[in-house]
Amino acid sequence: MAYTQASFDEASEIIAGAGFSDLLGMERMTGGWGNSNYALTLGDGRKLVLKVWDGRSLEEVEYILSVTTYLSDNGVPTPSPIAFDDGGLMRVKDGLAWTLLPFFEGKWLESSPSSLYSLGRAQAMLHAVTPPDFMGSDFSMGHKLFEEMFSIADERGEWTGFLTMLKSESEALRGRFDGLPRGVIHGDLFPDNVLESEEGDVSILDFEEVCHDLLAFDLVMTFVGFGWENGEPVAERWDSILDGYQSIRALGDDELDALPDLHRLATLCIAAWRYWQFVINMPGTEHTDRYLEMVDRLDKRLPF
Repeated sequence: MAYTQASFDEASEIIAGAGFSDLLGMERMTGGWGNSNYALTLGDGRKLVLKVWDGRSLEEVEYILSVTTYLSDNGVPTPSPIAFDDGGLMRVKDGLAWTLLPFFEGKWLESSPSSLYSLGRAQAMLHAVTPPDFMGSDFSMGHKLFEEMFSIADERGEWTGFLTMLKSESEALRGRFDGLPRGVIHGDLFPDNVLESEEGDVSILDFEEVCHDLLAFDLVMTFVGFGWENGEPVAERWDSILDGYQSIRALGDDELDALPDLHRLATLCIAAWRYWQFVINMPGTEHTDRYLEMVDRLDKRLPF
């Protein structure tokens, strides 16, 4: 993935288009996959985030920005994109979208009981929002990705053990969750997508996988991201996430019964995404075997 090295002058030009001036400092931020993020400090002490969308088309960015704005307007704790003077939410340079966001003062969410309880509540708030009419229903790391990987395997005649397993497992799970509640899901609530302030407020970032899909699937995906340590599930972390979540939205019996299979699907989705990125698209990096971390989890006993 090629990242954009934004200059001070470019950042100054971008913020001027949104009515800001007097840029004093600019620092590259960690975190984020497929984006280049910079913390900008203005002369009056205010801070902004400049985001260059290296891995998304303009159409995809426009959709994500529209959804994020909608969710923020409906009470979801996420920074709302800052509009430029012409009312647009992005500028285009060299074919890439450049956007501005308010800076959230905090740190990456930890896996303490109180933090995970707050995360569960924030996710339930997201799930309580009525999906907008323009929201898509294809989860980008799910069956659509699986089928693309299978097609490539057919074309190349390269059916590895992982792809064979993924095909068998995904076919066994397909259709098993019909009738479960659906709504707005984030799809990728991992530690590099959630911030927490000193006061305990949570801010959800990067709605790049957002879609209309299974709510309980989204919840167990959060456990995939936050609930494991040293290759083992931590029951207390699940309890904290679930307690926070159910303080706002209670899971139905059908959702509770489906949790093990939903978690299996979520784990397969992350394994497939890593295989897609680091084995098919970018082979030979230090991340080549990262998908195996998820494969190893498939045989572990879960706390639900």
